Amino acid sequence: MCGIVGFVGREEAAPILLDGLARLEYRGYDSAGVAVLDGQKLRVAKAKGRLRVLADMIQNGRAIHGTVGIGHTRWATHGAPSDVNAHPQVSRSGKIAVVHNGIIENYAQLKEFLMARGVDFASETDTEVVAQLIEHFYQGNLLDAVAKVLHRIEGAYSLGIVCADEPDQLIAVRKDSPLILGVGDGFSFLASDVTAIIKHTRDVMYMDDGEIAVLTCDGIQVYDSFLQPVEKTIARVDWEIDAAEKGGYEHFMLKEIMEQPDALRKAIFPRIRDGEVVLEDFGLTDEYIRQIEKIFIVACGSSYHVGMVGKYNLEQMLRIPVDVVLASEFRYMDPIVTEHTLVIVISQSGETLDTMAALRAAKGLGATILSIVNVVGSSIARESDTVLYTWAGPEIAVATTKAYSTQLAVLDLLGLYFARKLGTLPEERYQTVIQSLLLLPSQMEQVLECQANIQYLASQYFNHDSIFFIGRNLDYALGLEGSLKLKEISYIHSEAYASGELKHGTISLIEDGTLVVAVATYNRLFDKAMSNVVEVKSRGADVLALTTEDKAADMEKYANGIITIPETDEMLRPSLGVAPLQLLAYYIALMRGCDIDKPRNLAKSVTVE
Repeated sequence: MCGIVGFVGREEAAPILLDGLARLEYRGYDSAGVAVLDGQKLRVAKAKGRLRVLADMIQNGRAIHGTVGIGHTRWATHGAPSDVNAHPQVSRSGKIAVVHNGIIENYAQLKEFLMARGVDFASETDTEVVAQLIEHFYQGNLLDAVAKVLHRIEGAYSLGIVCADEPDQLIAVRKDSPLILGVGDGFSFLASDVTAIIKHTRDVMYMDDGEIAVLTCDGIQVYDSFLQPVEKTIARVDWEIDAAEKGGYEHFMLKEIMEQPDALRKAIFPRIRDGEVVLEDFGLTDEYIRQIEKIFIVACGSSYHVGMVGKYNLEQMLRIPVDVVLASEFRYMDPIVTEHTLVIVISQSGETLDTMAALRAAKGLGATILSIVNVVGSSIARESDTVLYTWAGPEIAVATTKAYSTQLAVLDLLGLYFARKLGTLPEERYQTVIQSLLLLPSQMEQVLECQANIQYLASQYFNHDSIFFIGRNLDYALGLEGSLKLKEISYIHSEAYASGELKHGTISLIEDGTLVVAVATYNRLFDKAMSNVVEVKSRGADVLALTTEDKAADMEKYANGIITIPETDEMLRPSLGVAPLQLLAYYIALMRGCDIDKPRNLAKSVTVE
């Protein structure tokens, strides 16, 4: 997803904008730009490529003066990456500039409307349509013009807007795309992510859909779409700025892999007291829990893989049917939802557009929504009936690691909480899982101590062009995430298959030297996993196996390489097994010279369909 930052204050805006954009680089982009008001004119600079190109162009901000401005890092959607298509986009008079995340769905009709009135367009973007349309309606009051435009554009968007005729303010708009407001003493910010402004302020306001904000040095006033004032509360961001910095690691991804033990402690320990799962401020009553007839888990990407693990564990603990559905498919499948259906929505950012749309669709059908998210105050959190935060802290690398681990832990805790209310889990089993959860962070540290072995194995296999992950039950679900991590950051073709499906077509892809990662941590199916290893070995595959310590000796008879995890309750083995697969993907990508934190074509938060 693109990055937005805006500033109004008494200091030079351009250096502040560049610093904010640098902190948003992790979101992915192919061009960058800024627009600054110098009191008389609008100064715009933008460039295709990395932010460094723009920074050099404007001498790290020293070449553009002014205390009000907006900045943007763009992933191309409408129009190829180029200087002209980069944001900010400017109206034909040069007085109004706009930065934009999202998509204006009816931009073609609006463009035709404007062209029929003599407006010429410089770019191929939908964003320029917004700038030109604001100018079309502008009659001396930018707020009024923006309000008129909002009643005419369709889609998901967040906007930052400045006007040379009103040089002491900037305007923020949000609909289905994240945008926050930063509150300071003598300055105000807008940003698509708190990481862009945490250096300057911890006090933020979360905008709701359809709201418009006017930012000045003296404060922020928020309005609804009919320009009626809205009272907003100020929230305090409770993490330190160094949480969004590398801290001596070469990449954010490696730092966040190594942060997983602490992240798990924060997610688990406060929620277990005296051998019981305690969920404070939980919005579902015991009566409602006893009436649940069906659970949907709705998510995208790695969060969907969390749901795949969760399905196995929740059905085992609760004996309630659980369906895991990709958020992008949920609202188009005519799901069977009643008032006794619980929809668990999982999202790291809390802003994923497909997930948000699925949430609203489910809510409209009468379902109760429980969300598991990382970002406090995010859209999904605010629109859910109840929310469980993962407390993972900021995750900067595009490929998720600690967000996955903490989502999985929270989903396990939720399952135990429900099982207690429903009486579906024997006491001895309940306590075994509780104790295993409490040991999980220290066991994760033990797994991460094997970093050197995984780095060595990566050096043996980094030059493969196609890799397959196989496993059964929870191991299959874990393999899905391991495969995704590898393809995300190393660009190696990788697929995960349920091993029982090998003979139904997949095994035809195995030839001499093919690498197969066999996930075999689920002891009840270990013998079948071994049979599958023998099967692919007989077709010439190299096998790298992930298994438990007590099964390593058996697996070593056949596998070319072994990675082990400590013994734990079987339902928690994906929580330990994911870490070595993350490290394997990391070191393979490193050895292939890939841009690990910012993989090509990917964004941290997907806010368009």
